[in-house]
Amino acid sequence: MEPKKIPQTDSIQELAEFWDTNDLTDFEDQLEEVHDHVFQPGVTVPLTPKDAKIVNAIAKARGISPRALIHEWISEHIEGLSKPAAES
Repeated sequence: MEPKKIPQTDSIQELAEFWDTNDLTDFEDQLEEVHDHVFQPGVTVPLTPKDAKIVNAIAKARGISPRALIHEWISEHIEGLSKPAAES
């Protein structure tokens, strides 16, 4: 039987499902040390539990992720700030 391989995917969901059912120590021979940043740096915005609940509810109602909703709101706000005052 051929040994299992770590999935070569960018899907967080697929990787999460794989690691939920597998042990990292079984794949030590397939691991490599990474010195560069793998993920793009981002901004963390702490929300109160109340605000997080509201954001999650709005996102769910719209069928998108909370991250996508917040990104949309920020983009709309930046776009609004970029318009000349006469257009407002």
